[in-house]
Amino acid sequence: MTQKEGDLDGLVRKRLRALRVAQGWSLEELATRARFSQSTLSRIENGQRRLALDQLVALARALDTTLDQLVETADDDVITSPMIDAAHGLMRWPVKADPGMTVVRQRMTGPPPDNPARMRAHPGREWLVVLSGTAVLLLGNRRLRIETNQAAEFPTMLPHAIGAEGGPCEILGIFDRDARRSHQRADAPAGADRS
Repeated sequence: MTQKEGDLDGLVRKRLRALRVAQGWSLEELATRARFSQSTLSRIENGQRRLALDQLVALARALDTTLDQLVETADDDVITSPMIDAAHGLMRWPVKADPGMTVVRQRMTGPPPDNPARMRAHPGREWLVVLSGTAVLLLGNRRLRIETNQAAEFPTMLPHAIGAEGGPCEILGIFDRDARRSHQRADAPAGADRS
């Protein structure tokens, strides 16, 4: 076993124990949930038994996590700089843990479109929080005011548009893969519907 493999092995064992303790479970409780004997689980946590893939999968399920989360390391950069789209007033950050997710910061200056034909619908979900100002979300036949520090989450299959009310507003949005694709194809000018 190389040094790096040994470090990962130790990290996974510590993570297993920490997750068990965080749940408030004894060795016996987790062993029962994972269908192991208590002594097997104890030896896994203490490094006296080799980690096997099938055991890790069972433990991840029992701990309500994923195998990826059990073995991920912090070798990747922790700090990420945004990609800036000055033409549309956007900053984008990809979410490393879920490549399908993107975080977007946008300053809006104009109201949402008054023409329902300019509202869009597409697969996906969106979540946004207003960082400053007031945003207006048109969602189907509804008109929703979203104040500073308020958030909205909605399925994007409903026709929707977003804009500012009473002056500029700044939003931070999280888009799943389908919603992100739709935004990347959109040619709306800054201040208009970008949702």
